[in-house]
Amino acid sequence: MKILVTGGAGYVGSHTVKELARRGYDIVVYDNLSRGHRWAARWGELVVGELADGARLREVLAGQNIAAVLHFAALAYVGESVADPKRYYENNVANTLSLLNAMLAEKVNRFILSSTCAVYGNPREIPMTEEHPLAPVNPYGRTKLMVETILKDYDESYGMRHVNLRYFNAAGADPDGELGEDHDPETHLIPRVLMAAAGRLERVEVFGGDYPTEDGTCVRDYVHVSDLATAHVLALEWLVQGGASETFNLGTGQGYTVMQVLERARRITGRPIPAVISARRPGDPAVLLASNEKAARVLGWKPRCRSLDEIIASAWSWHQKPRPRVA
Repeated sequence: MKILVTGGAGYVGSHTVKELARRGYDIVVYDNLSRGHRWAARWGELVVGELADGARLREVLAGQNIAAVLHFAALAYVGESVADPKRYYENNVANTLSLLNAMLAEKVNRFILSSTCAVYGNPREIPMTEEHPLAPVNPYGRTKLMVETILKDYDESYGMRHVNLRYFNAAGADPDGELGEDHDPETHLIPRVLMAAAGRLERVEVFGGDYPTEDGTCVRDYVHVSDLATAHVLALEWLVQGGASETFNLGTGQGYTVMQVLERARRITGRPIPAVISARRPGDPAVLLASNEKAARVLGWKPRCRSLDEIIASAWSWHQKPRPRVA
C-alpha cells in the first residue's frame, strides 16, 4: 500500500514517515520544504511541490496509485496566525481544499488530519475529551476547526473517510537519533529550554508566573513525537480496515508546569538554564490536559513514553548532535 504524506519533511510528519516505513508501507512525501528539511525526508520518495498546485497533486495521486493521505502540511504558530491570518487561511484551509479536491478527482478517500487541541479554545473541563465544546481563540485553531468541518461535509457527501488527530504538546525526538525538532523560529518550550542549555539562547522566557497552578506557571500535556507517529499509523489502519470517520485526542493525560520542565531539564543536562518570568501571553490557558481514553479504547493507542524525563532526554540527545545535511 502506498501512502502520500504531505509535510512529511517536517517534525511530526518525518517521524510518522519513519514509522510507516518501519511497518512496510511505501511512502511518497509531498513537501515544499518551506519549513521541512530535505535531510528529514530519508524514507520513501520526496516530491517537492505546492499544495495549491491541484494538477500536480492529481498527477502524484494517480501516477503513484495512492491509497491514503496523511496531511501534516500546515502552518502552526499561534502568534504568527494572529499577526498574519491571511497566510494561515490560505495555507491551512485553501491549500487543504486543493488537496481534498485532488483526492476526490482521483478517487482517494482515506485521509488523516494532523489537527490540534487549539480547536477547543480555553478549557471548560479538565481533562479535555473529544466532546469538549469547540471554541478556538486564535486563527490557527480556527483554521484547523474549519478543515475538520469541511471533512465532515466531504464524508457525508462524497464518502471521504477521515480521522482527526488532535495533538496536545508534541515533544521529544526519535530514539534512534535520526530525527528531531528543528524549527526556525523555534517557539516550543522544551527545545527552547535545551537551546539555552546548549548556549544557543541566553535565557528562557517564562510567560506568566501567577496562574492558579502548583507553582504559578502553565501546565501542559507533553506527548512524545514517536507516540504521535504510532497513533497516525493506527488511524490509517483503522480506515483501511473499514472504520468510520473519527476524532481522537493525543496526549498522555499527565501535566507538567513550565518550572517542572525547567527543573527536569537542568538535572538531565547538568546545565544551569537561566530563566526569567515575563508577562502572560494573551489566550494562554492555565492548564491543558488531554483525556486519551477514546484513542485507547478505539485505536488501542497508549503512549509508550509517559515520562517527561525520557522526552527531555531524547530531545537533549538530538540537540547535542550536529544538524544533518543532505546535498
